[in-house]
Amino acid sequence: MDHDSESEQLASPWLIAVWPGMGHVAMNAGFYLAAKLEMRVFAEFLPRELYDVDHVEVKDGIIRQVRVPRNRLFLWRDPEGKRDLVLFIGEAQPPTGKRALCRGLIDTARELGVERVFTFAALSTQMRPDEKSRVVAAATEDSTLEEVSQADIDVLREGHIGGLNGVLLGAASEMRMPGVCLLGSIPHLFAQLPYPGASLAVLKVFRELSGIPIELSELENQANQVSRQLTSLLSKMEGGLRLIPPKSEEESAKEPEVGDNEANDLEEPPLVSPRDNQTIESLFTQAKEDRSKAYELKQELDRLGVFAEYEDRFLDLFRKPEE
Repeated sequence: MDHDSESEQLASPWLIAVWPGMGHVAMNAGFYLAAKLEMRVFAEFLPRELYDVDHVEVKDGIIRQVRVPRNRLFLWRDPEGKRDLVLFIGEAQPPTGKRALCRGLIDTARELGVERVFTFAALSTQMRPDEKSRVVAAATEDSTLEEVSQADIDVLREGHIGGLNGVLLGAASEMRMPGVCLLGSIPHLFAQLPYPGASLAVLKVFRELSGIPIELSELENQANQVSRQLTSLLSKMEGGLRLIPPKSEEESAKEPEVGDNEANDLEEPPLVSPRDNQTIESLFTQAKEDRSKAYELKQELDRLGVFAEYEDRFLDLFRKPEE
């Protein structure tokens, strides 16, 4: 791992690690923390041999170099000197070598003096989008679980936590580092859509456990907006199902079989209108002056489906000015 002297002598640090997953719960919470706490990128975690690629990008007729998913470490120093935070954001989960990556990250956490590891994840449930997300927790040891339980948080008694948000805590348990996974509930019907209500619920719990003042009003507004949109969509879906009569066996038999569609060899990037481009540039300017505005910028890039194109420029907002 390459890192600078800024990470030396941290104050009782906790590590939060996030990767892509259902409902964008972990990533949304991670980027929100990075923006609102005005964190800095201080290191890059480099197990690139674990990743493979399945496409190349073309711009103006020229094939670009293959871009391997990156893993970065962000740092927040507590102005009161009580508890610093290290935030790991991984762009993608590798197809193989998950345990090796996680053990390497725990080794890095030990080098930094990390006292506890947190991961965030989604819990797919039968909840409706107009209901508040609840949080359940699992921990690597009894004492940590007891502490979480005293904060009036439900415990995940049985089940499994998929992906690296779970595997990392398995590695932490093996290596005797305390760890907690906070899972925010999402509606299973919309599991593939971003669900900020679960990210909000998870960060509220983390704020309570850590005692770190995290301003959550912007995420709360986003969660309320998405909740209204999905509630309206669900009502229309349910109404449509009631209006469509069931098909007869004869009609069903005439329908063609549907298989997996072949993936297109060429996928054109989303087009950005001049107005949208103006909005993006305005938000970049604002975020340079006030990094807490970076989350609003990321929302807009996600909405337009162009975050990948702007990612390096976006992450430059979190670097030290001299870098």
